[in-house]
Amino acid sequence: MTPEKLFGLAGKTALVTGGATGIGRMAAEGLVAAGARVFIASRKEEACLRAAEDLNDLGYSGKAEGFSGDVATEEGIAALTAEIGKRADRLDILMNNAGTSWGMPLGQFPYEAWDRVMRLNVTGLFHLTQSLLPMLDAAASDDNPARVVNVGSVMGETPHGDRAYSYAASKAAVHHLTKILAKELAGRRVTVNALAPGPFVSKMTAFATADENVRGKVGAQVPLGRVGCPEDIAAALQYLCGAGGGYVTGAIIPVSGGINVETGPDLFQEAYG
Repeated sequence: MTPEKLFGLAGKTALVTGGATGIGRMAAEGLVAAGARVFIASRKEEACLRAAEDLNDLGYSGKAEGFSGDVATEEGIAALTAEIGKRADRLDILMNNAGTSWGMPLGQFPYEAWDRVMRLNVTGLFHLTQSLLPMLDAAASDDNPARVVNVGSVMGETPHGDRAYSYAASKAAVHHLTKILAKELAGRRVTVNALAPGPFVSKMTAFATADENVRGKVGAQVPLGRVGCPEDIAAALQYLCGAGGGYVTGAIIPVSGGINVETGPDLFQEAYG
């Protein structure tokens, strides 16, 4: 059982939405490093092209291709599905990573923030998966299922609002939807799992991770004492998408440094000293 046998992705085709930056970029590199052909799509085509070029320059066995794709609208999902269909006849891996957030204090949180965040994080994720099911079906087999990996959040598991109320609610919806789809698609030999990341360096978290000093303070609040790094995401993707993860579906994988099991202070700490 060599690493290549368990985690290698040679000959596999993958799509990573929002794959030009942040967690999507980390995942795309992990897939390319394992030998996959990886499509990177987001609304910013230039960023996707640049990310693909950068990954291809690293000398991995896989290859990346970048192009534009908007998951926030019905028309954008249809166009992205058609583009994937032009480039491949099957899709082994779909990573639903594209997402957005909105933060405002309670009492000032705008009504429109719910629609914007839910439309991309939940509605877009569901409808893109639904649209690409024929291509996932074409890649699926008893011995090697097709894979869907959704990006949730530790905020979808624990009551951490941190002013991002619609984001946290949307990620809880992603987790539940992951389990529903895992149940319904198992018979079609498609696994559906989700990552529930904690803090990672990205554009979405730049307010808390771009500055090294602030990032250190954030990491200090994580039980394992640091923010996440690219290897944490890349390795999780290689596991879930390789042969080693072929018997796992409906799982919400915590990549959060232990935030997912935080329960507050020890209730009886003062009593026993």
